[in-house]
Formats: sequence, structure tokens, C-alpha cells
Amino acid sequence: MSQELEIEFKNMVSETDFKRLVDAFHLQVEDFQIQHNHYFDTENFLLKQAGCALRIREKNRTFELTLKEPAADGLLETNQEISQAEAKALLTSNAFPDGPVKKAISYVITDLAELKPFGTLSTKRAEVDYKGGLLVFDHSLYLGREDYEIEYEAVERKSGEEIFKDFLKSYQLPLKQADNKVRRFYNEKLRQSAGDQ
Repeated sequence: MSQELEIEFKNMVSETDFKRLVDAFHLQVEDFQIQHNHYFDTENFLLKQAGCALRIREKNRTFELTLKEPAADGLLETNQEISQAEAKALLTSNAFPDGPVKKAISYVITDLAELKPFGTLSTKRAEVDYKGGLLVFDHSLYLGREDYEIEYEAVERKSGEEIFKDFLKSYQLPLKQADNKVRRFYNEKLRQSAGDQ
């Protein structure tokens, strides 16, 4: 189990700009790894209303259960490695594994039986060390959509924000604020659900 404060800055970019950045940083196809984020919430979006997100991240045949909660500066992540069998049980029969995530989420939702999987967002991701932080290149696919995003994971908010702004300016990238992935996923799901009615 680990808990960490996540301080990150995000910007959506066009496919053309994404490819330009990939070339500028000499990234190859093999530098990108695929990860699948399986998202959970209740029917009435209790987690979303509380500013939280719950996911299983599947990457290289490993599974990590993560709860993200608002914190004074960024997001507090509670992470717990789980087995493939535990991941499958949570996805198919709502069997929530014991551990720190279950303990943390019980402060937000009293009845864990209300949680259900809402779908999967898959991301091809590459990471590069950049000025004391981590520059992340994400190409995400979900619900018939795809988008491109650049993230900068920083140790400290003020200096990280300056570094990221300078990065965007130096590569002439328009500022296009990015919602986090779970919010983009939910917004698209709600948009499609509204269109079905």
C-alpha cells in the first residue's frame, strides 16, 4: 500500500501536435505501454460528487486499485496492488478486496455494494524525465473516442506549474485545459446516454 500526493498539470493537444512532440522527444513505438483503467462509481455518482475516483489500473499483467481524493494541494492517491483474481472478482461480482483502499473509500460510501464498473479507458503512455519531474505522453481510447494529452507530474506546485507553462510555450502548444481521464470518460458516457434517449 502507498499513499502519495499527486501534483500534475495537463493539457489536451491535437493529434498533429502530439506526433510532433513524440518526434521532438525521439519516442519510439516501443516506448509506449498500454494500460487499461477500469472505473467504478455508484448509480448516482457518489464518488464523482465527492470529487473522488476509483479505478483498477491494469498494466503489464499487474493490477493496482487506486482511490483518488481531493487534498489541500493536488490529489491524495491511495494505492493497493491486487491480484488478477481480485481484480476480476471486483469487476464481475463486486467483491471488494480488503485493504487500505476499502478502508479509505468507506469514509465516502457506506455501502460498497452500490459500486459498479462503469467502463474502461485504455491509454498508450510514454514517460520522460523532464526538469525534475515526469513528462507524460498519453493517447487514450474510450467509448469510441480518442484523445491526446500531455501531463507534467511535479514535486511542487508552483515550480511545476512554471515548468509546464514554459514547456507549452516553447513548443507553441495552445493552452487547452484537460479534465482528468475519469471526468472525460464520465462526460462522454453521459453525452452518449443523453443521445440514446
